[in-house]
Amino acid sequence: MDLAEHSVGYPLPELLRRIYTEVGDGGFGPDGGLASLTPRRVPHWHPADWPCATTLHAKQTEWGAPASWFFLTSGGCTMEWYVSLIAVDHPVLLWDADCWEPDWGQDPHDGLRYASPSLRQWLWTWADGGNVWDEVGALTSLTR
Repeated sequence: MDLAEHSVGYPLPELLRRIYTEVGDGGFGPDGGLASLTPRRVPHWHPADWPCATTLHAKQTEWGAPASWFFLTSGGCTMEWYVSLIAVDHPVLLWDADCWEPDWGQDPHDGLRYASPSLRQWLWTWADGGNVWDEVGALTSLTR
């Protein structure tokens, strides 16, 4: 855990830290399941590797994501779920690579939406059998 937080440069929210240390290293949870904190191979899994949040975190700067956003899981197609590591209550963000148009003067940040006001609420929705996509309903653009 300490190595993962060191590579990210921020402490993980206490709830996420407990999930990774007390439950498991990803592979379960909303949508495609939380990403792992360490690179690993899953023999029966179709993709070559299970998503590794720390590896993906290092690549975020290619599209300009702040280091304070931590990859949670894929949302399918061109969408990805992130959690803010510095905002109060750690809101969950949804980024869609197809929701911004450079020809219109937009940048990748225009593809961001608040998905849930807190990591706790996002995870609770899933754990209670709800649909985390329902919270996204009225997608609100984030501003820089």
